[in-house]
Amino acid sequence: MAEYKNPNQQGGQDSSSLLVYTLIFVVVLIGMEYFRPKPAPTAPAAQPQSQNVAPAASATGAPSAALPSLSAKAAATAVPTQAAASESTTTIENSLYSITFSNRGAQVTSWILKGYTDDAGKPLDLVNAQAAQSFGFPLSIYTYDANLRTQLTQALYVPSATGTLTAPAQLSFVYAAGGLEVKKTFHFDSSYVLHADVSVTQNGAPVEALLAWPSGFGDQHAGTGSTRGMSSYQAQLDTFSNGKADSVAAKKVSGGGTQNEPFDWAGVSDLYFAAIFLPDAPSQSTLVSLSNVLPATTGDAAARLKNGIPILGAAVGVANGTTSLRIFVGPKKLSLLHSIRGSAADGKTTGPDLVPIVHYGIWSFLAKPLFYALRWMHNHVVSNWGWAILLFTIVITLAMLPTRITMMKSSIKMQRVQPQMNAIKEKYKKYKFDDPRKRDMNLEIQQLYRDEGINMFGGCLPMLIQFPLIFAFYAMLENAIELRHAHWFWLHDLSAPDPYHILPILMVVSQFAFQLFTPTPGVDAAQQKMMAFTMPLFSGFITWHYASGLALYWACSNLIGIFMQLGINRTSLGKELRAIQAKRAAKKQGKPALARR
Repeated sequence: MAEYKNPNQQGGQDSSSLLVYTLIFVVVLIGMEYFRPKPAPTAPAAQPQSQNVAPAASATGAPSAALPSLSAKAAATAVPTQAAASESTTTIENSLYSITFSNRGAQVTSWILKGYTDDAGKPLDLVNAQAAQSFGFPLSIYTYDANLRTQLTQALYVPSATGTLTAPAQLSFVYAAGGLEVKKTFHFDSSYVLHADVSVTQNGAPVEALLAWPSGFGDQHAGTGSTRGMSSYQAQLDTFSNGKADSVAAKKVSGGGTQNEPFDWAGVSDLYFAAIFLPDAPSQSTLVSLSNVLPATTGDAAARLKNGIPILGAAVGVANGTTSLRIFVGPKKLSLLHSIRGSAADGKTTGPDLVPIVHYGIWSFLAKPLFYALRWMHNHVVSNWGWAILLFTIVITLAMLPTRITMMKSSIKMQRVQPQMNAIKEKYKKYKFDDPRKRDMNLEIQQLYRDEGINMFGGCLPMLIQFPLIFAFYAMLENAIELRHAHWFWLHDLSAPDPYHILPILMVVSQFAFQLFTPTPGVDAAQQKMMAFTMPLFSGFITWHYASGLALYWACSNLIGIFMQLGINRTSLGKELRAIQAKRAAKKQGKPALARR
């Protein structure tokens, strides 16, 4: 994986080959930047959930059916008032999470995942407290009437229990006043999935009320200084409809947009965690996308919004006012996502799984097998992700050894026919570039290659095959939650950049050494020096800003490559290439060449 340098350069191909490699380096750099999630620009804000108490209002303006007209006195007598006298909390626990509900709004104020920590080493709370204060708390009710939505999130519901409950458990909330009646019931088991039933009526008529996760996740923070950079802020709207999964980046999500489709599942996720709704009746489902920006902590108002964190949310329910669905809130772990499926037409949970919310991009066909292989090594060979990466690197690098040998053989063949190639070029040197007779020169060179059994791309293709592997490995490491906060010596998080910059420095030194030990007889000395410095600096830049797991893989690959190249240099192939290189260098300096042993 470390060999960006092609040892098959020859005199007649110097300029074009250098251009090819330069373009490759640029493509790699642009590719890395392209596939690395970027902070999204300010999205159109959805109507925020106001924290001020407001009176109930009819849902006029909502796409649901109009409410029947009843007098306020009749409505008040139809539904007895049910409201708590004071605010209280209820906590539900199992081995995976601890969820705290407030009876104010019957919504979640804390959702701690016991198996994960934040960047400060504390238990990870998936409720983004800062964003929730502005945009709403998880499992709140979303309605199209802003005043009604405010009342529903501020009302003091009557809970079925307070204190701490251990799953399996059930928790219900009820609220009634002025003709408005609300009931929310949640069922908990030993998994990351819970079930919810929500109904809202006004004067006896159903109101379209959706269950919402409006304010992103607790690992998304405004401001600067995160060791993970901006990658963990990646937010996307995930859906599965009509047999197709779709993930829409934050910058393309319109806040407040409604989609009425048969959603098997829909929700939001960031790089490592997700909140996905799985309706019991997909054919009746409705999705409202919520998009806001959590301002940065520094700069003026415009700069704070520009540099803020995109906060995505989703509200899912059914149009008849009674919502019944399951909710997955947890890590984007492939083995877990495989087991969670949407509801089929017969009501059984045999629909599509949640695996598509892990988004590897166009390298998915390579990234998934790479991860499965890496996970196998971690589970069966060595139980540390850092050592698993190193072992995996050794296997891949040894598997690529035949391509290195193929490149050297091709280079030797090209050097052997170099005099004939120069003679052909000299023959047609007097003709201009656009002269038709230049085509005859190319035909003669191609015939020479065929006669000598040379594949003109033999030196490039083996190397180019390795570039997709780099992109796939990067995509795999970037999305593997298993590497989040995984330790290896001084590295406390293999998904974040090396905090001490040891691996980037090792990357630069090893890349330079690799260039030094690789014979390049067909490359001009000035070009060779330029490449010897360009590639290490390029590699150092990449590993300086990306996951240290990738830097560990790349640096280890370089070190193994150096030892392999030193061994190859002692073979007959290596000796012949080095002799050709010495001869060409001596010829340019006007000195007799001395064969190297």
